Amino acid sequence: MKKITVLGTVLALASGILAGCEGMNDYSANPDYRLRFSVDTLSFDTVFSSVGSVTKQFMVYNPNGEALRIESILLANAGKSGFRINVDGRRGDAFKDIDIWKKDSLYVSVEVTLIPSGVPRPFMIEDSILFYTNGVRQSVLLQACGQDVHLLKGGVTFTKDTVLRSDRPYLVYDSLTVAEGVTLTLDKGVGFYMHSQASLIVAGTLRVNGTQEEPVLFRGDRLDYIYAEIVLPYDRVPGQWRGIYFTPASFDNELNHVIIRNGLSGLVFRESTPERKKIDIRHSQITNMDDHLLVAINCRIEASDSEFSNSAGATVALIGGEYRFAHCTLANYKKIGKSRDLQSPCLILSNHLKSDGEEEKAYPLLQAGFDNCIIDGSFSADSTRLYGGELMFFTKEEGEEQGSDATFNYRFNSCLIKTARIENERFTGNLFVKSPSYLKTATKEEGYEYDFRLADESAGIGQADRSVSERFPVDRYGVSRLTGEAGPSIGAYEYVPSEEEKKD
Repeated sequence: MKKITVLGTVLALASGILAGCEGMNDYSANPDYRLRFSVDTLSFDTVFSSVGSVTKQFMVYNPNGEALRIESILLANAGKSGFRINVDGRRGDAFKDIDIWKKDSLYVSVEVTLIPSGVPRPFMIEDSILFYTNGVRQSVLLQACGQDVHLLKGGVTFTKDTVLRSDRPYLVYDSLTVAEGVTLTLDKGVGFYMHSQASLIVAGTLRVNGTQEEPVLFRGDRLDYIYAEIVLPYDRVPGQWRGIYFTPASFDNELNHVIIRNGLSGLVFRESTPERKKIDIRHSQITNMDDHLLVAINCRIEASDSEFSNSAGATVALIGGEYRFAHCTLANYKKIGKSRDLQSPCLILSNHLKSDGEEEKAYPLLQAGFDNCIIDGSFSADSTRLYGGELMFFTKEEGEEQGSDATFNYRFNSCLIKTARIENERFTGNLFVKSPSYLKTATKEEGYEYDFRLADESAGIGQADRSVSERFPVDRYGVSRLTGEAGPSIGAYEYVPSEEEKKD
């Protein structure tokens, strides 16, 4: 009896399987049954020619009450447009007899590699995926905006003076190096798209000649979105590339109207000497780094009308040397990235440095002057650290917190500083404790977008030292500091009243 029962069970299972197989051939031939797609058009943002795109997907649905057999799925311009497709895990340009059960679905994945067009402007490429079911044709449109680039790959070293023009963007793999004694000049409008781990190493001189209308740009090369549901492009995610590093031998660098964003580090200046100017930074924005944003060791640096914002480490860390910041905004409200927990204040001043495994070195801070600057962030001004909030001093000798012209010389004039109130002769005409009000400080719903221009009724409006503003008469956006009714404002951006404020 036991053997008969087992045999009966096997026969029953086999019968069920056969019945199921017979059902697999039961397709509707009704031409009124149509497929449904999750998109009508699958679009790729800018794709660099000769470089493969990210993979995008869409869904094909059978919303009907009967199974369908898709007779064919074809890429209309296969081999010509640069698009490639994958249907439910199978690669190819043409597929036949694809079964899709009632109320079921399948994936279609799409990639594209564009052939260089030979024109400097972006260009559009289109193709279609055609679906034939019961004699009826349906389609999904494929679109990609292409851009020809100068591809710099394998590590490129400039060994003679070079000028790079803005005829097309530069896509950088690996690293770029400016050799010692060599000057690299970047013309207005030049754009650098840096691949993961790419960096710019300057042993010679870097001169950036951006303008208000055509700034020079350094950013990561990811052009897609990391979280489509909150409209977060990779261009707002830090840590996309390594950064820009200046060796001890590099001097006389200039950054005019440059935007540097979304790296691991922003500007790193190795141990040098303040006897010769390291760099002059004007009308620029360095923002959104996953480590320190600007670090300088024993250098001479001048910066004006510039924004330094958002970093997991210090926004600006100055160890020894000579520095002058005028009408700059230093602000740290970083909320995303690998290093999400802020551990450093916005501004650090130090006269010594101790690295892991190395002996402590003294670097006299000969001068650190800040005029009409904002120093702000998400730290509380009531911190128990020395001065607290967004300002921290590291001194080698005890009792030098008030400053010594020989080893720790600093001054703040007409600045807005997120720290406890300080009373000594090195702080004159400053505002303490309270943060300014900005136009935008990045909520999740806004896709973590920032705008550090001053909002209506913000602290710092009209409270800059006018004698300093007269030497720096226009802000980062070219707005006059000297003609507004409120008078010159503290920070990199002159206050411009909103329409509602103007009506009042």
